[in-house]
Amino acid sequence: MTRLIFLGPPGAGKGTQAKVLADSHHIPHISTGDILRAAVSEQTALGIKAKGYMDRGELVPDQLVIDLIRERLGQPDAKPGWILDGYPRTVVQADSLDGLLTELNQSCDRVVNFDVPDEALVERMFSRGRKDDHEDVIRRRLEVYREQTVPLIDYYQTREKLTSIDGNQSMEDVATYLSQVI
Repeated sequence: MTRLIFLGPPGAGKGTQAKVLADSHHIPHISTGDILRAAVSEQTALGIKAKGYMDRGELVPDQLVIDLIRERLGQPDAKPGWILDGYPRTVVQADSLDGLLTELNQSCDRVVNFDVPDEALVERMFSRGRKDDHEDVIRRRLEVYREQTVPLIDYYQTREKLTSIDGNQSMEDVATYLSQVI
């Protein structure tokens, strides 16, 4: 079984690496960003609520995200394993996730932190061409990440689950290193 959490700033390559690893291990890549963007696109009630936060580069409130994750981890294809990409983003969410995993009789095997310098992240996000990737929004997202998500590194390090990866390498080098630590 492989149950992983991918941490790192927006644009660090978490989603790309999660997709490759999920495909090779036949487990779902669970991206809260993708789930939220789909909800916004489909104009679901959750999507409408989430859109305002996303447009400002802020985090979507915990309860909205937690409900999505609870539903997703309970689905049959997630029983043998999963990769969470974009959740948790705060220590409060990590505590909630720990409780949820206990409730579901699951556990996280490893937390992988993708470390990439800010200027490289800004350049990557501009090249993606997403509608929400404007410089002021990108910089705000990185600021929010530093304020709210960086404490997760200590949280998981003290639980001896954290592995950090230099995400400012080629996709192939990151994938090779990732396969060695898993």
